Order: sequence, then C-alpha cells, then structure tokens
Amino acid sequence: MATASIQKSQLQMVFQAGVDGEGYPVLKRKNFSSLKTTATPDQMLAVATALSGLQQHVLYAVERNNAYDIHA
Repeated sequence: MATASIQKSQLQMVFQAGVDGEGYPVLKRKNFSSLKTTATPDQMLAVATALSGLQQHVLYAVERNNAYDIHA
C-alpha cells in the first residue's frame, strides 16, 4: 500500500481586487512558502487575518497548498 508524506506546505492568501465587467470578483494571490507542515487551520487563519490588515485589498480566502512524496 502506498503512503504519502507532506514535504512542503504553502499559505496562499486570496484578495479581491475589484469586480470585472460581469460582476465577478477579480482575485489576486500572495503566497508564503516555508509554512510549517504541522500548522493548523486556526493558526493559518490567525496569521492570514493579521497580515491582511497590511494589504491594500480585502481578504477573500485563505488556502493551503501541500506537496507530498508518495512511497510504495
């Protein structure tokens, strides 16, 4: 059976920079690499909320991107 282990994790903050001509949100993303693989969703949200106050646009979403190694 194969197993997977997290090798890298990244925090991605998504901001709404406005709306397009059809009324859909225009999104911009900022990535923060070297996130601890053990970081909890609550910790990530707290950091993103604190950092969003320093940004020009409104925080729209917080995402996590993980890279895995898969072993047989």
